[in-house]
Amino acid sequence: MAVMGFLMITLSNGLVSWAEVFVDSGIAAIICSLMPVLVILINLSVNRSELPNSMIIVGVIIGLVGIVLIFSEHLQNFTNSNYTIGILLIFIATVSWAVGSILVRRVNQNSNLFQNAGIQMIFGGVWCLPLSFLFDDLTFVHWTSATLYSLVYLSIFGSAIAYVLYYYAISKLPMTIASLYSYINPLVAVVLGWLVLDEKLNLKIGAAFIVTVTGIYIVNRGYQQIQKNRNLKKTAA
Repeated sequence: MAVMGFLMITLSNGLVSWAEVFVDSGIAAIICSLMPVLVILINLSVNRSELPNSMIIVGVIIGLVGIVLIFSEHLQNFTNSNYTIGILLIFIATVSWAVGSILVRRVNQNSNLFQNAGIQMIFGGVWCLPLSFLFDDLTFVHWTSATLYSLVYLSIFGSAIAYVLYYYAISKLPMTIASLYSYINPLVAVVLGWLVLDEKLNLKIGAAFIVTVTGIYIVNRGYQQIQKNRNLKKTAA
């Protein structure tokens, strides 16, 4: 639990939160949406029982094309060194989340899911504290009502609810399917970034959304085909 908490909370959530000081929230979510691709690549070597079919692979590639289209709108920001470092940190966080998710899937099949998720979050927070004191400049922290509201929201919805639900999903669904949530994140993050933070949203990004959702639909169809084939084999047996 301590190791998975370090991978999924400390490294993944921690690095993304740190990087978003320099990187738009929408772009951070877009990079994190590479996670299904990483899951497929890792599963190809460690979990032969969940190998994707051709439809799933095509769907993931189409979804990734949509993500790249969105990302192409922000290439000029790489002239900022802090932006480049932030992008690198988010890539590291995405790899860490993918590895942690697969570990959860492998070692927590017959255990208390909600208890394990809570223990992971506790360890993740414990690992974050020394890193915060080491790297953060706490003199810039100003406690305002907006800060407290954000903290409460993230604690309840982002951790106690969202993380536990994701933990449950990866324990019950094939990793390829459970990881597709990260294709939804950019759609939500970019729209909310536009509404709340005045981040970029234009026709090209809208078209990229459609491409991304098409990829998700194809992946789900591919998974349904796998389930159908398994059921036919059981019936024949």
